Amino acid sequence: MTPSPVWRPFTQHATEAEPPVARRTHGAVIETDRGPLIDAISSWWVITHGHSHPPIMAAIREASERLDQVIFAGLTHEPAESLARELVALAPRGLTRVFYSDSGSTSVEVALKMALGFWRNTGRARHRIAVIEGGYHGDTIGTMSVGERGVFNVAYEPLMFAVDRLPFPAEGGTEMLSAFEALAAGGDMAAIILEPLILGSGGMRMYGPQVLEGIRRICDRHGVLMIADEVMTGWGRTGEMWACDHAGIAPDILCTSKGLTGGAIPLAATLATEEIFQAHWSEDRSRTFFHSSSYTANPLACAAGLANARIWAAGGMQARLKAVAAMQSERLAALARDDRFADARQTGTIAAIDLKVEAAGYLAAVGQRLRAHALERGVLLRPLGNTVYVMPPYCITGDQMDRVWGAISGFPA
Repeated sequence: MTPSPVWRPFTQHATEAEPPVARRTHGAVIETDRGPLIDAISSWWVITHGHSHPPIMAAIREASERLDQVIFAGLTHEPAESLARELVALAPRGLTRVFYSDSGSTSVEVALKMALGFWRNTGRARHRIAVIEGGYHGDTIGTMSVGERGVFNVAYEPLMFAVDRLPFPAEGGTEMLSAFEALAAGGDMAAIILEPLILGSGGMRMYGPQVLEGIRRICDRHGVLMIADEVMTGWGRTGEMWACDHAGIAPDILCTSKGLTGGAIPLAATLATEEIFQAHWSEDRSRTFFHSSSYTANPLACAAGLANARIWAAGGMQARLKAVAAMQSERLAALARDDRFADARQTGTIAAIDLKVEAAGYLAAVGQRLRAHALERGVLLRPLGNTVYVMPPYCITGDQMDRVWGAISGFPA
């Protein structure tokens, strides 16, 4: 067979075999040419209600009969307008404006540009960005700049801008909050960007909501903008609609993607306060927010997002989130007693545990071996090196969850 010409993401083709071919999706299952797989990672954290969720797929089909892509500068359409209203209603208080884009990385790029544009347009020379050690915000140049530096982006270092790095908020975050207070007091800090409660690609490292409360207080005290990257944590993953809801705080800018359409089709949005929008409102056209993409507010994607938002607005999702969290907790607790593993941890529907290995970290070979082991048992996992995590669609059943954790516990580490 002729080798595939496809260059796949985050794949070292020299060490990995050709992957299974996905042929159909439904619920928590991906049907492949090698048999069904339980999608224990929500296909890179995007699938929420389940694959091919009927109300969302129906919305896409219906929208496709009326619209395809139309330019969103100078035109608008009902799916985008209605979704924006639903997002504002679901978002933390004070977020009144919705800017559409097409991926999590782009939504963060938009947020950074909004923050710097706000300070420039209000005549204040603030440009410094604070970040949390170990964070991840995407793979574009700006998002790599505000993320952790390492083997995955060292080749692009000459293109990246400097940021102020804060220690991971361990043990209540006292050290991190003190460091941020000192930086913010300097008067030139424009914004802090963070993944609330969980550093996803950084190893599923978790911290408490009191840290978010402390960051919000420092931002308020010194006029620093708070950017919440809820691309992964939003849409119920942490047990609440938004991770920020655990702390009862609202950021100045919120980034969302992944679960925005229930995972069915790409779409992203950056939500901002009215103050940030008004800083760009002017008869002086040089103060325009200069950002776009060709597929901004794609009507089919917005229709999917609208169907998803209405599912959440209707209520009832909280019970499902609690059920998934309980299933995770029970199985994680059992594995935590296994001497091969360490640091069992959970926030909402997300559970993680570390394999004890000598060569730990993102490039630990054990992760690739575990992935292959799980695949042979009909389970799709993608460990972060020696960190194993389970982040399933909310429709997963108890039997499916048993198979997922059974594949992990049966791994001959």
